Amino acid sequence: QAQLAESGGGLVQPGGSLRLSCLGSGLRLDYYVIGWYRQAPGKERELVAGISAGGATTYATSVKGRFTISRENDKNTVYLQMNSLKPEDTAVYYCKNSISPWGQGTQVTVSS
Repeated sequence: QAQLAESGGGLVQPGGSLRLSCLGSGLRLDYYVIGWYRQAPGKERELVAGISAGGATTYATSVKGRFTISRENDKNTVYLQMNSLKPEDTAVYYCKNSISPWGQGTQVTVSS
């Protein structure tokens, strides 16, 4: 079964950085549009960044200039590099494509 697994979350101070990884199994991620989403407590899940099969990227206004989405096809992985993190970035982060179910996500907490 095609699945995506997120990792790399953790606790970081404001202004810090984290890199999240999305590893595909049972499918090649470079065939699909991949999105990184997040859901904060009490809020709806939102799209943070996306990357097309051809490498085109899109970002939510709130993260533009701070987050970067990228692919490493030989590792079947999509990354989300997050810099200049703010407390409002605290959420569970998920990666998703059109055919895989939602995974467990990875918790990102930005706090001093």
